[in-house]
Amino acid sequence: MLDFSLSREQLDLRQRARQFSMDVVLPAAWHYDEKDQLPLWVLKKADEAGIMNSDIPTEYGGMGYGLVEGAIVTEEIAAACPGLATSIFDNSLGFEPIVISDNDALKKKYLPEIAKNFKRICFATSEPMMGSDVSGIQCRAKEDGDHYILNGTKYWITNSLVADYMTIFATVDPEKKHDGICAFIVEKDWEGVRVGRHIPKLGQRTSNTSGISLKNVRVPKENMLAPPGKGFVLAMKTFSRTRPIIGAFAVGAARSAMEYALDYAKKRKTFGTRINSYQAIQFKLAEMYQRVETSRLLVLKGAWEADKGMDPTISASIAKLYASENATKVLNDALQIFGGYGYTRMFPIEKLLRDTRLFTIYEGTTEIQKMIIAGHLLAAYEPVLPPIDEVPVLIGEDELFDSDGNPTGGPAWRCPLCGYVHYGDEHPEECPYCFVKGEGFKKVWPKGE
Repeated sequence: MLDFSLSREQLDLRQRARQFSMDVVLPAAWHYDEKDQLPLWVLKKADEAGIMNSDIPTEYGGMGYGLVEGAIVTEEIAAACPGLATSIFDNSLGFEPIVISDNDALKKKYLPEIAKNFKRICFATSEPMMGSDVSGIQCRAKEDGDHYILNGTKYWITNSLVADYMTIFATVDPEKKHDGICAFIVEKDWEGVRVGRHIPKLGQRTSNTSGISLKNVRVPKENMLAPPGKGFVLAMKTFSRTRPIIGAFAVGAARSAMEYALDYAKKRKTFGTRINSYQAIQFKLAEMYQRVETSRLLVLKGAWEADKGMDPTISASIAKLYASENATKVLNDALQIFGGYGYTRMFPIEKLLRDTRLFTIYEGTTEIQKMIIAGHLLAAYEPVLPPIDEVPVLIGEDELFDSDGNPTGGPAWRCPLCGYVHYGDEHPEECPYCFVKGEGFKKVWPKGE
């Protein structure tokens, strides 16, 4: 049974998130975007309001919300400021590997601190030259008695300047690719850990992004989240659970752009007529709304699968791909409706456009999502329809069925190359069109005879 309605609890959560977004996030967005600064006080208020860290399991002091609730909240925050939404959600990305790991001791040690004491945690797979190739990690982890020693640089790390803890992915041997990757929880104040300057960016300027330097950092073995060979799997499982939330960022930003454009179109006049009366504007608005609605459905499907314990990998990639690409389209159309005003910093569209552009890049680029989806299609997808050379394209014969739909004609044979259909008890000696030998013909009708 399908049910697209939200529960009363989810509706209440959405309203709380929406109110927080309007009261706290929206007034801060442009001020801190201009300052290129993350206002930590917003994250603090989000934590106090139950907007941040709400998906920590209840046994560790959290509220135990699922990804569906996470997507609902994230859309509302991103509608006001995608950058602040990124930094608020980043804690969930940082502790997700702990939640899904097998290390119960680390769960008991760190999750209550995050849930109760406003501790921040960042997620660090990326490196300066790694790009989307997680298997290409160069940060080294060398075993040394009861410790591992980490050396290397992580880059593009959200919230690293304000994080207390770090989920670090490293490798015992870069030549081993996937089989060498492991993961650790590192504390920021440990000797040898340094965080670089905030990286200046086109958008998402209210979200901190910095590099991390690890120089002879000694990490106790009990802080290992995943041993060598299992770190890559842990990272991929994390992404499959968090990618729907990236889609939720995109839905929120696109929804805002649509609402702003709708309001502007109702008020702006050209040639004595409000521009919302022009069919060209109406079509843009209709397409914007359609993209927002379809994106949200895909996001919620991916989140729902994860909450149900299903493998959400493909749905998550589809949601992330579709929502992020379409958010950019919505923002471009919104700016076109605003015209020159949309291009200025005095109106909200240019910031949303700058913020939204990142969604097609981080946590797996659009191209990576297409590779994941294509890999599924080519290796695992199970078609419902028959192979193309077995499709009964029954043409060229006058009567094949009686009035009740029963077969009346003789067997039909299909050429595997050009598709010609031959009728008769036996296949032809050769195809009269492409000259394929008759042995290659397949009997396609009647079915099962």
